[in-house]
Amino acid sequence: MAGSPALVMRLVASAFSVAERAGSIVRKVMHSGELGIVEKTGANDLQTMADRLAQKSICASLSRRFPKITIIGEEDLPQEAVEEDLIENGLAEEILQKPCPAEYRNVQEEEAGPGATLGRTLWGMPGVGAFGFQLQEVPEGRRIVTTTRSHSNKLVTDCVQAMEPHEVIRVGGAGNKIIQLVEGKASAYVFASPGCKKWDTCAPEAILHAVGGKLTDMHGNAYRYDASVKHMNSAGVLATLRNHQYYSSRVPQSVLQALSTN
Repeated sequence: MAGSPALVMRLVASAFSVAERAGSIVRKVMHSGELGIVEKTGANDLQTMADRLAQKSICASLSRRFPKITIIGEEDLPQEAVEEDLIENGLAEEILQKPCPAEYRNVQEEEAGPGATLGRTLWGMPGVGAFGFQLQEVPEGRRIVTTTRSHSNKLVTDCVQAMEPHEVIRVGGAGNKIIQLVEGKASAYVFASPGCKKWDTCAPEAILHAVGGKLTDMHGNAYRYDASVKHMNSAGVLATLRNHQYYSSRVPQSVLQALSTN
């Protein structure tokens, strides 16, 4: 490979390795049984030792290699020294070997802002592709909606039913719902409510875009992820692998009126 890989490819390669390390940290805490649960804003908003250690690992690892990038994490943690065993210095070679699309070759460090997202290590980039899963689609003519498992309300229910689904799947996690789309288990992710935040949708949306999918708010507007945006996705989330316009056109007027745009 001639020359040094472009900044954005090195960043993605580092993020992949960091996500792998964060996943191992989470598994280690879970296996220990010592979860260290604390309340953040109330009994329904909890934080575990796994949350804290994983975010410390992600933020410290990325900022050490890329000191000018903006990193916005979910957990409100104090500024403190990070143990060396939490730092990941690796770069995924398989990513460095991919050609960088022309439009990203001149991205500068201060323009980049990765989100901190945990779970299966999938990665994707428009113009490069998406990896770590087998892309599949829901059978032709089937409408399967995936939505929240634990944060439903009348708006969410009304919007889901307006899609006239043949089946509804209720699972936790924005990333998990996007996986449902790209692995052919669901055709639309519908969440007509505030609550989901930018760090929940940032990385999954990148993967969805890389395979031709689309994520918007319930009004059909794209979300932005620059350093100055509001963290709440206050107008809900609508994501599809195909046929986004069909689902967007079926959002009830009552939902659109209830949800403000960012």
